Amino acid sequence: MEVRNLICINCPMGCPLTVTLDGDEVVSVTGNTCPRGAEYGRKEVTNPTRIVTSSVVLRNAQNGAKTVSVKTASDIPKGKIFDVVKALKDVAVDAPVHIGDVIVENAAGTGVPVIATREVL
Repeated sequence: MEVRNLICINCPMGCPLTVTLDGDEVVSVTGNTCPRGAEYGRKEVTNPTRIVTSSVVLRNAQNGAKTVSVKTASDIPKGKIFDVVKALKDVAVDAPVHIGDVIVENAAGTGVPVIATREVL
């Protein structure tokens, strides 16, 4: 049996989780105060994922803004974070940009789009 100690990041409570594994199988998750904590603990030790936030170059904005904030529309495999950030390095979009606009269709082959998180005219 292997034991991993984590801090849940699903809410501000930051519950200390103890995840017990038997090989690749999660046997138990303890320390959580809600079901989301148990789900997070299981996922974090078997298939960790993250939402990536960044910014891309913005052209022709009325207010002179040079960048627009973006994020992945959903979580991606943790091992793909740097690939996504690298793919965004050379992306530039023209204003106007609206919240939710798709900036990149398929971020680094993950199948997850990158969307704008701010409106810029």
